[in-house]
Amino acid sequence: MTVDAIVFDWGGTLTLPITLDELDELWHVVARHIAPDREDEVAAHMARVEAECWARVNTDQKAFSLGALLERCSEELGMDATGALLEEAAAHHLDWWTPRIAHDPDAAPTLAALKGEGVRIGLLSNTHWPRSFHENFLEREGLVEFIDVRCYTSEMAHTKPHPEAFRTVLRELDVKATDAVFVGDRLYDDIFGAKALGMKAVHRRDRGVPDYDVQPDAVIDRLPELIPLVDKWLTDPS
Repeated sequence: MTVDAIVFDWGGTLTLPITLDELDELWHVVARHIAPDREDEVAAHMARVEAECWARVNTDQKAFSLGALLERCSEELGMDATGALLEEAAAHHLDWWTPRIAHDPDAAPTLAALKGEGVRIGLLSNTHWPRSFHENFLEREGLVEFIDVRCYTSEMAHTKPHPEAFRTVLRELDVKATDAVFVGDRLYDDIFGAKALGMKAVHRRDRGVPDYDVQPDAVIDRLPELIPLVDKWLTDPS
């Protein structure tokens, strides 16, 4: 194979590990804004619906957005929440995450080195956040200039590992699956999904993610380890 493009997962791959231990607090922040007199009930319902939506990644890979999640919860709880109020609630949700997200310090130099090899760089993230939120993070930490194509499943019908999620980023990069490498931390969503489509797949090891019976083409612990791998594939594509 040749390597014309490298596609990265975002959370846990380009970012530092993201802990979910405080999610209960997050939904209380949102519920307190929408329905302060029903905070506990609303927060619990929102947390349950989000968990259900993410669980579908393992079944039918149906994508969803934060706005759709909030609208669904509002309807199910019988709340008379206007569109403007739900937009404000989404802003509170995103504001809560902002100080808790940080990119790996190795991300920028690694992406810069790979761009210097002449390959195109893509991003494919399973997310319910809007594009603008991710773009702000990438711009804040100087990564956006290195990533040619950025794709978010909040704008798609399906999440990884569904083939259509991968096909979307490959179409935008204008490369064939067999000429692309995917780098991710999740064995099912990222590695299985990429290899099923014919991409090479590099697993960024994270012992905190679920196991899955799939064999990556390579395993790394730190992003700079990707550079010699790509150098090898570029000079010896067999």
